Amino acid sequence: MGDQDVEHETHHDDAALHRPVTGSAGRVALVTGASSGIGAVTARLLAARGMRVVVNYLHSAAAAEEVVAGIEAAGGQAMAVQADVREPAAVEHLVEQVRAAWGGVDVLVHNALTPYVIKPFLDITWEELGAKLDDELRAAFTVTRAVLPAMTEQRWGRIVYLGTGLSRRPREGMIALGTAKAALTQFARYLAQELGPLGITVNVVEPGPVDDTRMAAHAFDEEHRQRQVAATPLGRLARPDDVARAVAFYTGEDSAFMTGTTAAVNGGMSMD
Repeated sequence: MGDQDVEHETHHDDAALHRPVTGSAGRVALVTGASSGIGAVTARLLAARGMRVVVNYLHSAAAAEEVVAGIEAAGGQAMAVQADVREPAAVEHLVEQVRAAWGGVDVLVHNALTPYVIKPFLDITWEELGAKLDDELRAAFTVTRAVLPAMTEQRWGRIVYLGTGLSRRPREGMIALGTAKAALTQFARYLAQELGPLGITVNVVEPGPVDDTRMAAHAFDEEHRQRQVAATPLGRLARPDDVARAVAFYTGEDSAFMTGTTAAVNGGMSMD
């Protein structure tokens, strides 16, 4: 996500936009925060499975274009679109660009990570905790509302939110992120109940600690990382591709009768 819009000239006919498709082929997937990390890996995987992927970014235009270039080099279709997913006008502009090129969004993967502080409760202020809660739910609310019209019209849709194992398994200093993501998971359950009759599934993927992510880089040192590995029955931390595969499962037909569920991708570190 970055500071400029990227326009893609795409030729299509209106009938093609609403033509029924089977499986994943041809469906349009919006992945928020997809210029790096889990989002980028997910975008590449969905493209490899035949989806046309919208790579959303806030600041990293070059990185987003690199993701798009990689997808296109592999024979897939992708476009990079800048938007702050907390801002309704920006998200509406994003959806309009997608609609002009490919039609409505069929699949939403909401992965964008809004800022948060790492502090224990005794040091954190309400402004810091409240800001993370507001950002987290505002972004999920805004981007979800924007993509629902197309999903409800066709009575088919897939929504996947990225949570965190910290919402179930607290760790010192992570109260802002863990609380906000716990709220997101409950938000997803309410949506699943309401949107199910419309043919739309809503699920959550909750990674445990993930190697090579922004969160891992500033949330724990190597000593803590090794303790996390030792506590994981499968003997390592998750990789972005582990998480991406769980997300991809929820975006396809194999999960068609699953909604309101949460997939823990943590190697057995936590078993609920």
